[in-house]
Amino acid sequence: MNGIGIRRLGYALGAEITGVDLAKPVDPAKIDSIKCAWAKHLVLVFPEQNLSPDQLIAFSRNFGALDRNDATPRYRHPQHHEIFVVSTRPVDGQPSETRNTGRNWHSDLSTTPAPPMGSLLHCQELPDIGGDTMFANMYSAYERLSPVLRDFLDTLWAVHDLSLVTDLAKRNPRQYAEMLHLNPPIAQPVVRKVAETGRKSLFVSQRVRQFVGMTEEESQPLLRFLCDQATQPEFCYRHVWQKHDLVMWDNRATLHVALPDYDMNQVRHMFRTTILGEQTGRAYGEIEQIAAAAAE
Repeated sequence: MNGIGIRRLGYALGAEITGVDLAKPVDPAKIDSIKCAWAKHLVLVFPEQNLSPDQLIAFSRNFGALDRNDATPRYRHPQHHEIFVVSTRPVDGQPSETRNTGRNWHSDLSTTPAPPMGSLLHCQELPDIGGDTMFANMYSAYERLSPVLRDFLDTLWAVHDLSLVTDLAKRNPRQYAEMLHLNPPIAQPVVRKVAETGRKSLFVSQRVRQFVGMTEEESQPLLRFLCDQATQPEFCYRHVWQKHDLVMWDNRATLHVALPDYDMNQVRHMFRTTILGEQTGRAYGEIEQIAAAAAE
């Protein structure tokens, strides 16, 4: 396939891509092959890619326009705003605010009206052991539900709330308040259809507070069930990072979690780019009013 090698890494999702040097412009035919593999496997791993920030950005742009991280301006690369820095390295003598990023199951930036189509994460530096990331296939999570429950979920919206990000409230109080101001709760459809595949994906995570039209108390049992359903071992792939791995995932059809399975005194330093997606979310209050009117 245009000199590209594809090797499955997991039963549910994940494949390794070899035979391409991402530090150089990639032939359009190879990009097409990568896109096909991405749609099929959802998570792609490109090993041994020693990329500069400019090279990472250039490769990422083959898949769409990139987010400039305006919703999280404090954590983006100072010279390259398309790069979000996930790191345990101290900043100005203080612990990094992103050292615990991604500690609960989530889809990136689901608290924005237009969640990313995809994300790419490049490993700059790793601890001696650990620092793994797990991914879950949300197509499979949806398709394995009963038809009755699928029909019910197809009509629901869920409230994605940034305050549910693990340890976010422990950050600098001023920064925490600023982030909540920039990222108010957003209602997203519980089920999304991905255009490239025509398949439906379950779009909930541990960053959902409740379903629109339901109380938090009513919502929690179903939310717990759906998150447990989605993250069963048969739906997951665990990536064991190597230095200079580039991993890209479909943000619309996967969840992921960064595991704290390493010595936090050691450096884990990553650069992430995110590919802009279509607008699916609406202001929570707006959806709440629509749901109330429909119930009358």
